[in-house]
Amino acid sequence: MTSLDTFNDKLLEGTSRSFYLTLKRLPESVKGQIGLLYLLARISDTIADSPEGEKEYLLDLLRDYNERAQGRSETMPDFTKLSEVQKNPSEAALLIGAHGPVGLLDQSSETDKDLIRKCLGIIIGGQELDLLRFSGNEEGGISCLKNYNEMDDYAYRVAGSVGEFWTEICLNHAFKVADSERREMLDAGTRFGKALQLINILRDIPEDLSIMRCYIPSEDLSGVGLVPEDLLDKGNMDLFRPLMNTYIMKAEEHLLEAVRYIQMLPHRQYRLRAACMIPVIIGQRTLELLKTENVLDGDNRIKVSRSEIRGIIRKVVLSIPSKRMSNSLLP
Repeated sequence: MTSLDTFNDKLLEGTSRSFYLTLKRLPESVKGQIGLLYLLARISDTIADSPEGEKEYLLDLLRDYNERAQGRSETMPDFTKLSEVQKNPSEAALLIGAHGPVGLLDQSSETDKDLIRKCLGIIIGGQELDLLRFSGNEEGGISCLKNYNEMDDYAYRVAGSVGEFWTEICLNHAFKVADSERREMLDAGTRFGKALQLINILRDIPEDLSIMRCYIPSEDLSGVGLVPEDLLDKGNMDLFRPLMNTYIMKAEEHLLEAVRYIQMLPHRQYRLRAACMIPVIIGQRTLELLKTENVLDGDNRIKVSRSEIRGIIRKVVLSIPSKRMSNSLLP
């Protein structure tokens, strides 16, 4: 079993407070493996999203890092310069200490190592596509995905694949199911991840536009008479609303699969069920806000408040022993 030391645990908390809320509630049998994948993927994400560096330079670093993580190279890239331009000190520390998580991966069991490397490779593939699509736009202006298939593929690469990995790790270490249920759980886990990523895409539209990225496909925008630059004007929300509602419906459909995933978990897996319930309930609450708020208003970022999140966690923890009570909290 993979375990995380205190240093890596602090890096997890510093680089993603929201994920850390889920991670610390996982059973010990899977916490290390899932936390390790997150750290490894966070390193690659920090490379890909670096505020400075030419596209080819970042692509080379990303690919060299993946070669080391996949065990095809013994050389770790030098992240010193990249760490110096990070605004988040935890991300800078993560780059400098990248040898730590990669070393833990080397020490993992063969089964865990294979699953982590497979998922990490898929994630990095999505991050490479991001760099190729969005970096160094010679024509200027906002770069945009072309169609919903590209959007769905991106959601799979960076999040749906994590749902598959999460499920495989849990089935290997936490509980067993019949072979007939395994594929069903993997499919539902994939859609669980896609749901959370689609919600993030919708919530983060202004932030992505500020760095000249648009994950809303140009084909879909043209269908409602808009171009990516129109999303910079919060006054265009009424025009954008029908398309926004379509995406919200897709996210809700994915979330229903996430709920079904939770219901397939053994009742005795209290910690695992709680860890899955928290992001689903927060995700549903975020969608409720997206239905009524102006997501194009960058000065009023849509997010569930910390106090409400604390309330959600408290309700989940108190209700989890009762199947009826916990199910009543789900959308």
